[in-house]
Amino acid sequence: MARYFDVHPENPQRRAISQVIDLVRADGLIAYPTDSCFALGCRLGNRDGIDRIKSIRHLDEKHHFTLVCHDFAQLAQFVYLENTVFRAIKASTPGSYTFILPATKEVPRKLLHPKKKTVGVRIPDHVVAQALLAENGEPLLSSTLLLPDQAEPMTQGWEIKERLEHVVDGVLDSGECGTEPTTVIDFSDGEPVIVRRGAGDTSRFE
Repeated sequence: MARYFDVHPENPQRRAISQVIDLVRADGLIAYPTDSCFALGCRLGNRDGIDRIKSIRHLDEKHHFTLVCHDFAQLAQFVYLENTVFRAIKASTPGSYTFILPATKEVPRKLLHPKKKTVGVRIPDHVVAQALLAENGEPLLSSTLLLPDQAEPMTQGWEIKERLEHVVDGVLDSGECGTEPTTVIDFSDGEPVIVRRGAGDTSRFE
């Protein structure tokens, strides 16, 4: 049964954040808020966590998982960035964007798109998500918490706990979250391709 953590949206309690990350480091799967909507997250090497996310969301092998990073320095460890791409992404982070980029060898093979060897990366503009990432010291492997039978993501932490309490290990709640997923920009070939229009403004990529 999932543990439920209710934290302050602007000053999240350090003890609660630490307990959530303890779950992550023990190969747990969590639901947590971001600047777009709730996400499912686990540690990078957690194969069971990946499989559970796929099962919960009914995802296939072509799905791009996202590495949610604390800052740009951390993001740059996991993807290759040409100068023009670097500038474009730097200007848009932190924010409600996911960028698809060629992955470095730091990224576990199971996370890569099977043909393109790419991975999604993002830096959220959200106090609680940032607190989690700072405590964890590495990215969270994540996917939008959008269930296959729903048109929009759930916005309430208590609702997520009730629905998913037997398939996740922890739910972190800091109040109502948004319903619009990130904007997804594919930079894998050097030029921006808008894959999904979401919470982030797309004008600079058009």
